[in-house]
Formats: sequence, structure tokens, C-alpha cells
Amino acid sequence: MGLVDDNKNKEKEASEDEGGAARGGGRQMSDDSSFYTTDQEEDNDDESALQLGPQCSLKEQLEKDKDDESLRKWKEQLLGSVDINNIGETLDPEVKFLSVAIVSPERPDMVLSIPEDGKPQGLWFTLKEGSHYRLKFSFQVSNNIVSGLRYTNTVWKSGLRVFSTKDMIGTFSPQQEPYTHEMPEETAPSGFMARGSYTAKSKFLDDDNKCHLEINYTFDIRKDWASAD
Repeated sequence: MGLVDDNKNKEKEASEDEGGAARGGGRQMSDDSSFYTTDQEEDNDDESALQLGPQCSLKEQLEKDKDDESLRKWKEQLLGSVDINNIGETLDPEVKFLSVAIVSPERPDMVLSIPEDGKPQGLWFTLKEGSHYRLKFSFQVSNNIVSGLRYTNTVWKSGLRVFSTKDMIGTFSPQQEPYTHEMPEETAPSGFMARGSYTAKSKFLDDDNKCHLEINYTFDIRKDWASAD
């Protein structure tokens, strides 16, 4: 997607901070009295992809609209510390996710490495029932600007879908230093019905509906944090 192909993106990105869209407020996956299934919901990410026009390399984008002062300043703000003299002609941005941390006031941060194939082996982590936590992702962006990076997550228990969410992360320019982004707070469900094993699928997609990473994993909810973590 071109940097200025759709001026509506200016208004959206102006409301985002340097690390992407920060969204507050808590949410609860479910508890033993309000588990719900959403099997009727379909994953419409592919169907709802916007038609955004031809993609341009970062160098081509910088050459556009040179005489538009407002666009020039906006580009400078978006690009930040990018070395203009060393940018290339690559069209597709590359987003590499390095790790995810489970951040909770109840325990030290639990940092999990992300396999390149997006398939952690065995049980990936354990959550304490009723705990408050946030996910914090670390990732690198190279080659080109990634626009409208978003996170989707779907959770199943015993084959039934019990939770689904979508969150905007933001727009990021390429740089050598990794970005970090912390997701909104969540509350793990509690009670006898909530405990047990879950499977989940997380995706990271951009405005062109390109999936930069898909993670398929399993986790447990127990009475306490796993002692081995």
C-alpha cells in the first residue's frame, strides 16, 4: 500500500502514538458462568480486505508530493529515525516478531520466544485464573512501512470457540531497533469450568491483509501460575 494512496490513513495514524495505537480498558475472556461460543462468527479477514491501490517502495513514496508541505512533515514524523540514504527499493515490508511477554502485577514478566514457524511445541504457558495481565510484543520492521498492523486472537476449549478479539497495533517505519507494543489488559476467567487446557490462534495482519505471523499454541488456566515459569 502506498504511503499516501489513501488520505484517510492520515487521520487514522495521527491519533496513534509512536509505537502504534494504544488502547486502554480491560476485558475479560469469560468466567464459569458466562462462557460463550462464537462458532457462528466467521474469520472475514480475507473477505474484508480493502482495495488500496498499487504498492510503492519507500523511496518512491518519499518522492511523491514533494511540494505538499503538510504531507512532507507527516512523512518525516512517520519515518522518524529512518536513514533516508540507505533505504531500498523493496516493496513489501518485513515484520519479524521476536518475543511475547505476559505482563502481570502478580509475577515477574514471563517472556516467551516465538518460533519462526509459529508453532510452539507442547504447553506454551499457564495463566492463573482471575489474574490480570497484558501481552507485550517485540518485533522488527524492515524494507518498507507496514501500515495498519493489527492483531487477532481466537481461543477454543474442548473444540468450542470461547473468545475472539481484534486489536489495532499501528503503522511503523523500518528501523534497526525493535519496537515493543503492549496490548490492552485482559482478565483470565476463573472457576471450575474455566480451568483446563485451551488452544488458540493469533495472527498479525496489515492493511494489505498480508499475514506476517500466525501462531498456533496451547495454554492452561489453573488455580495458580505454573511453578516452572
